[in-house]
Amino acid sequence: MKNFKKTFAFIFFVLAGIIIGAFIAYVCAGKNYVGWLAWGKELGIQNFNLDLYVIRFSFGLMFNATISQIFTIPLSLVIYAKTCKSL
Repeated sequence: MKNFKKTFAFIFFVLAGIIIGAFIAYVCAGKNYVGWLAWGKELGIQNFNLDLYVIRFSFGLMFNATISQIFTIPLSLVIYAKTCKSL
């Protein structure tokens, strides 16, 4: 149970860092002096279709990373390390 708590806390903090970074990027997009926080790149496969006449598969996976997420994810990991020592 102890390992589950640490794993759950780690996933929570990483997802919180991703979501907060995306929110900061959304808020800063198009603003003077902080617009660079919204700059990012997309990486992945947009659409991959496989048609076998009877079954059709469609697959896509995209990742979008911004500068603000590059700052918030390590920050969330530092906060995780400080707060979850006793778990």
